[in-house]
Amino acid sequence: MTTSKTLDSPIEPNDQSPPRSLKETRTWRPLVLRLHFYAGILVAPFILVAAITGGLYAVAPTLESVVYHDYLHVNPSGKQHAVAEQVAVAERQRPDLTVAAVRPAPGPTDTTRVLFDDPSLPDSTRLAVFVNPYTATPIGDLPVYGSAGALPLRTWLDHLHRDLHLGEAGRAYSEIAASWLWVVTLGGLYLWFRRYRRRRRSVAPARFATLDRRSAGRERTLNWHGVVGLWISVVLLFLSATGLTWSALAGQHVTDLRAALGWQTPTINTTIGTTPAQISGHEGHDGGHHPGGPTPAVDASAIDSVLSVAREHGVTGAVEVTVPDRPGVAYTVTQTRQPWMFSPDAIAIDGATGTVTDTLPFSAWPLPAQLTTLAIALHMGILFGLANQIALLGVVVGLVSVIARGYLLWWRRRPTRGTAWALGRPPLRGGLRRVGPVAAAAVGVAAVAIGWFVPWLGIPLAGFLAVDMIAAAWQRFRHAKQTLAADTPSRPN
Repeated sequence: MTTSKTLDSPIEPNDQSPPRSLKETRTWRPLVLRLHFYAGILVAPFILVAAITGGLYAVAPTLESVVYHDYLHVNPSGKQHAVAEQVAVAERQRPDLTVAAVRPAPGPTDTTRVLFDDPSLPDSTRLAVFVNPYTATPIGDLPVYGSAGALPLRTWLDHLHRDLHLGEAGRAYSEIAASWLWVVTLGGLYLWFRRYRRRRRSVAPARFATLDRRSAGRERTLNWHGVVGLWISVVLLFLSATGLTWSALAGQHVTDLRAALGWQTPTINTTIGTTPAQISGHEGHDGGHHPGGPTPAVDASAIDSVLSVAREHGVTGAVEVTVPDRPGVAYTVTQTRQPWMFSPDAIAIDGATGTVTDTLPFSAWPLPAQLTTLAIALHMGILFGLANQIALLGVVVGLVSVIARGYLLWWRRRPTRGTAWALGRPPLRGGLRRVGPVAAAAVGVAAVAIGWFVPWLGIPLAGFLAVDMIAAAWQRFRHAKQTLAADTPSRPN
């Protein structure tokens, strides 16, 4: 069994050992190694669960198209009915609810979704009645969630990934994972690069981005852990950053920062005359949810002419038409998230006159808002369709293997003698002293600032430090007690 005293698991000098040179003292490696170790051991379970649930959510659009095929697709047969007729059929199906929006069939084999506000459903959830556009007959109804129009399976997987179906309390798990993923990734990259440089200067063969199939035992485990981690590191950093935008605590700070910098998604003005009304762009998992009520004074009879005007102005493809909930408000036609859709434009139209009251092309959005929208679609497995989902699933498999081999490395560092339940010890303390006083102060300031902005990074980090300090104090107390006992002469009988 390989012990911890190997080239690939170096043991730093004892806390009391004087540094041999200034160059040896000024190094970040002991600090990063200890932080990477603690985060890997204690936070990796959260990351592992988030990876598995996230992988399931990434392929949810494909699963959804299979599970709900009969709701989503029909056989083309003749000419499609007017969208207004399809809406009227859905209204007769659910006369107790209010029509909020319509998603006309985007393709010849697709159904039309008529979306109703239903006060009995959770927030951001609407009831969709699926209509065969060729026969103008309802097929069935299902609740749909968010601006992505997720059906029950994808909604269930979404909440599993986000909060494990534990509500707001469960969101802490996913926020911890997103908060620490970038720290673990950057720390691992630093350590892997340092190891590569050290081995290049020695007689040992050095591999940086390729697997060494000739290695065995702990060396093979470490090689896989480092190389696969390197391959997926960019995607992990991306998933961490985008995941934080949906978190409860850090996500609010991100929202406040975007507002302060003017990076928010712009809104389209739906006012006709003096009635104030605005609709913002869709973003994230969530979507609008309006309370139910009586049938609005504005009906959906003008929806076909509104769609015609929207197409004339370039808002085509898969769209959602928001039906006004009162007079004096315009219809809005917004392109929905679809694979290979990079510019969700929107347009507001007066249903009575067909006049365009406002337009909101994607090109007019601030660049940060554009990048955020595209990044979210990429994170959700939508932007590049099936290829996007397969790539995310591959990253998940790689991350699971990296975490598993990280725990295996820890297990193989355990003492080979003594109790059978002994565990691999962490790297020795003293890493903060090795970076120098100025750098140590900078680390402290940065830790406080980042910990405030990303609370579920700062809270566990403070816990790590507290436990570490208590353990160190206990060890010093035991050492002093043993030293005192050894120095005290025994009394003669």
